[in-house]
Amino acid sequence: MRALIRSFLTWLLTAAQTFAFQVGWQELHLPCGERDATVALYYPTQAPPHAIAMGPFTVNAALYAAPEPMCKGLILVSHGVGGSELGHGRLCEALASHGYLVAALRHPGDNWQEDTLLKQTPERYWSVRPRQVSQVLDALLAHPRWKDRILRDARGPRVGALGHSAGGYTVLALAGGKPNLAQLRQHCLKEGAEDPIFCSMGRRTPESAPAAAPAPQSATLKDPRVRAVAALSPVSVLFTADSLAAVRTPTAIWVAASDRFLVPKFHAEWVARNLPGAELHRVPNAWHFAFMDTPTMPITTPDGDIAADPPGFDRKTFLATLGRDLAAFFDRTLQ
Repeated sequence: MRALIRSFLTWLLTAAQTFAFQVGWQELHLPCGERDATVALYYPTQAPPHAIAMGPFTVNAALYAAPEPMCKGLILVSHGVGGSELGHGRLCEALASHGYLVAALRHPGDNWQEDTLLKQTPERYWSVRPRQVSQVLDALLAHPRWKDRILRDARGPRVGALGHSAGGYTVLALAGGKPNLAQLRQHCLKEGAEDPIFCSMGRRTPESAPAAAPAPQSATLKDPRVRAVAALSPVSVLFTADSLAAVRTPTAIWVAASDRFLVPKFHAEWVARNLPGAELHRVPNAWHFAFMDTPTMPITTPDGDIAADPPGFDRKTFLATLGRDLAAFFDRTLQ
């Protein structure tokens, strides 16, 4: 009987793909290594949404509304350095309105409130971030309220991941990309003048920090439960070409064509050249933060205000289009 009910719900979700749900929202605190992670859940519901200001961002959702009985899959969302679980609300809402359960985590030790992960343990930064996403996935797949709402098939739960900037690195590592920190150092010694903002970030850590070594080959960061990834202007220069060549997880990459924070030829385009079958989408006349919601107050970064765009770039329209494109990508690769 349970199998029959699940089959019916699968058919119902497939039939409903052309119709938008309303969006629900709630906050969870889930185990994440030695600490808990704050996670914003966006999910399909029938309750009407409201615009709620949360700090510099706005959530357009029905807070703590009753969720639909089944979601098409789970999409994990990883923000960039010093970011927030709320910074990609428009994209999360778009995915939830298409039937997905979306879990956007605030990375412990690397968020708008604290930067201890990068400052105190730079040798662990690139390995901890993907593991935090995997730990949140562990918790959600065991959560009494949510585990049975994530659609499964013969391969298990349908799980995808979406990330921006350092979050883009994070999801590519979950797909099988392996970091080599010696390669990162060589890049900044050789190409630092052409990739100045990114390479200056490394100089913000203490000079006394121990030298970082690549993770052992046996200590893979890949999570085989993640079946598709979308990376938005990802940090990528530290991935080895061999590891990217071995990735078989469906991957889509969006790159801001005028990105000054992560110069495309060293990052997003490097992945696209080396990862077989990767989709590369160039966003004309866009800077690095085009993939984030526009905050209601100034937020300064080494690349200027997060809210700033080049003349003529319409971020609101772009995010609406990108939300639909991401939903179509995950529909195609997860189902």
